[in-house]
Amino acid sequence: MYKKLIKNTKISVCLFTKEASKKFHILNKSSKTNIISSIKLSFTNTLTNSILNKNKNNKFASNNLELDVIPDPGLKNITLTNPTNLLKMNMFTAINNALDIAMEKDKNSYLFGEDVKFGGVFRCSMGLLDKYGSSRVFSTPLSEQGIIGFAIGVAANGGTAIAEIQFADYIFPGYDQIVNEAAKYRYRCGSEWNCGSLTIRTPYGAVGHGALYHSQSPEACFTNCPGLVVVVPRSPIQAKGLLLASIRRNDPVIFMEPKRLYRKAEEDVPVEDYEIEIGKGEIIREGVILSY
Repeated sequence: MYKKLIKNTKISVCLFTKEASKKFHILNKSSKTNIISSIKLSFTNTLTNSILNKNKNNKFASNNLELDVIPDPGLKNITLTNPTNLLKMNMFTAINNALDIAMEKDKNSYLFGEDVKFGGVFRCSMGLLDKYGSSRVFSTPLSEQGIIGFAIGVAANGGTAIAEIQFADYIFPGYDQIVNEAAKYRYRCGSEWNCGSLTIRTPYGAVGHGALYHSQSPEACFTNCPGLVVVVPRSPIQAKGLLLASIRRNDPVIFMEPKRLYRKAEEDVPVEDYEIEIGKGEIIREGVILSY
């Protein structure tokens, strides 16, 4: 009976009803023996009835298996001096614009990484070599550990280091430098020194054809490490403001850029220099049980 039930599906789940307690039966197709795992989930009548409510108060999605379309607030929560001066940008051009502004205003800033001199794999550093010269925009050897170690040294000696790891999948050779050096630098010396002016940019996530070493999302490996700030933008407007805030923040920041959005996400982005505060949540939709 179970084999028939899962013939065309990898996992079969018995959905819960309004009753306070039901069991989910999960059937694994890949196993030749029928392994049934029963996970007992308890729900209060109040919570369950609310979830199954057909959106009477517009507080929930119309179906508990899908989300309603939620408009992005765009510039609504960003303070600007000239909100009408906008330019159409996608995410990679917004990042390029942020790097340009940061390097123009901070003469002690340096941008480096594998192929950065030539614009980078995703073209985020295009044009910056011609504008700021090879002493400030340069390519490095193929050594992630070396890139991070060098970046820590630049930041610890008063420079603004903007390092690029070409793909987040390759950040792991530099993992020890990040979590044991950069993250702990201020703590280990009693705040006498720090490498807070360090920003590590890296494209992350899957695009559908990247295979094993060009598809990983390792943000969870860093979010639990004290001393590090991890930032992931959702749009071109957010990418520009958050990257500028990351570069100027006095803490080591890992700035993860969703490469799937580099050319797909497009918005009217402010031309001016602006920052989006890191650590302050932006409420996009307020709900009864949770807000996001």
